[in-house]
Amino acid sequence: MTLEWAMSLLLNNPEALNKVRVEIDAYAGKDKILEESDLPNLPYLQNVINETLRLFPPTALTVPHESSSECKVGGFDVPCGTMLLVNTWAIHRDPKYWEDPDKFRLERFENGDGEGFKFIPFGFGRRGCPGTRMAMRMVGLTLGSLIKCFEWRRISTEKIELSEGPGIAVPKVEPLEALYRPRELLHSVIAGL
Repeated sequence: MTLEWAMSLLLNNPEALNKVRVEIDAYAGKDKILEESDLPNLPYLQNVINETLRLFPPTALTVPHESSSECKVGGFDVPCGTMLLVNTWAIHRDPKYWEDPDKFRLERFENGDGEGFKFIPFGFGRRGCPGTRMAMRMVGLTLGSLIKCFEWRRISTEKIELSEGPGIAVPKVEPLEALYRPRELLHSVIAGL
């Protein structure tokens, strides 16, 4: 789902799509496919992924956490042993933590702005997702490869609908439909196989 959301956001923001393509081509070169070792050197691509995860986290709620002592949460008394769910979606769109929280703004993550507990797409603590690093590498490599190997555009002049469907995961109501064509790079890579 993260790839579908990322491509939807990029197609609605063609200047960002072009900027990330320029970054990928400049670093990885125009004559080879993207490799995992390229990812740490592609900060704008990382910003795209982080902002996508902020707007559309893999799950709206974290894995349950049990309170280890009595505490207060949001002004409510919580007894010891209470199961709590953290609403990741709400935290990621809270105007106390994010300026213009519903807008796709890649510059948010340029200076480590997602640090702390305001950006938690994979949960946190002992119950955080053990596959976070692998997921980030796979999304980065796949999204970067899609951008590097293909020219993308919307199927019409209308922006892509970004409505969310129901569920613990955050699916798109309408699946992404887009037009793409191979870039010259893809022709040369295939010819070399």
